Amino acid sequence: MRKQAATRQSDVLKVLEMHDKPMTAYAILDEMKLAEPGLAPPTIYRTLAALTEQGRAHKLESMKAFVPCRCDHKASVPVLAVCEECGTVEEHDGTALLPELESLSAQSAFHATRHIVEIHGRCETCAA
Repeated sequence: MRKQAATRQSDVLKVLEMHDKPMTAYAILDEMKLAEPGLAPPTIYRTLAALTEQGRAHKLESMKAFVPCRCDHKASVPVLAVCEECGTVEEHDGTALLPELESLSAQSAFHATRHIVEIHGRCETCAA
């Protein structure tokens, strides 16, 4: 029996929220296949696309992995700080960056539909 989209989205978010590191679509699929052996990659990709469109999850483009949204930023910029050593991701509210990003985009007549900033480096624990 096929699950409804909202239920599937909730299931995927639960998997993301159970982990403290970004997950690829296939890692999510592998975990969910334990309960649903017939689950296929397109289902996970469609669900992740919907979740990112809704702002309930973020795709780390540099890693092709996903994290759950942990902030409320309807009109702001999620800033994701990625530790390249341990893999943790901290999410920050980058609202103050929005005017500058819009100004930069306007210089080339580019109209952004969403903003996500990734910062790569080392977290406090790994830098010590």
